[in-house]
Amino acid sequence: MSAFMSAFASLVGSLADLLQPLFQNASTAAAIILFTALVRLAVHPLSRAAARGQKARSRLQPQIAELREKHGKNPERMQKAIMELHAAEKVSPLSGCLPSLLQMPAFFLLYHLFSSGSIGGEPNSLLRHDLLGAPLGGRWHDALAQGGVFGPQGWVYVGLFALVLAVATFSYRLTKRQMAANPMTPAAGPDGQPVPGMGAMTKMMPLLSFATLITVAVVPLAAALYVVTTTAWSALERAWLYRDMYRDTAAPGGAMAKAA
Repeated sequence: MSAFMSAFASLVGSLADLLQPLFQNASTAAAIILFTALVRLAVHPLSRAAARGQKARSRLQPQIAELREKHGKNPERMQKAIMELHAAEKVSPLSGCLPSLLQMPAFFLLYHLFSSGSIGGEPNSLLRHDLLGAPLGGRWHDALAQGGVFGPQGWVYVGLFALVLAVATFSYRLTKRQMAANPMTPAAGPDGQPVPGMGAMTKMMPLLSFATLITVAVVPLAAALYVVTTTAWSALERAWLYRDMYRDTAAPGGAMAKAA
């Protein structure tokens, strides 16, 4: 693990050296943003596949509802019929999880890298780097202790929080439009009945984007940059991949118009 972290630290350092002529003292922060973009670019094919799967699952909702009504008194037969339908249509219920799962290791690597005082038995030189005076290994409470919310370091977090709020609001609207255009059949348990609490969870889904504010506030600044960058990428990527669904929703007579 130590050798792996040393190699990762060298990668971040090399990217920072590459960007130094353009970004000067903020080159390491820029390297983290570039690293995040490269990770997202690598998993983009999976995101496209997940979008295709989501659209396919949406198209199957009427058939799934029919199967649940038909086999409501035989939960095992119902679940088997739903699985057979997914298999016949070559749709995986779990395909949408892969892009998020594959990004988690990158986040934890950055978190560990900028939370460790030493890497490979040597002092972690990356901790000396900052973004506009805010240490990349520091957290929001450290910035508050060095001048308060509007201190030199505090302004960095004010900017990040403002960006997160803008992205979260954008994602909230996208999620509401997507849910209006493609209402999903509630998940059923082994007995064929809706899973308790799933309705409330579905209503809460559009608000989950705002939870990023908490993450940015408690993790090292380097990891916060990763979170903000990947969240913004996700919002723009989702707007592009599902643009046909949103266009149908916004059209006269679409789902949003009908709901109104």
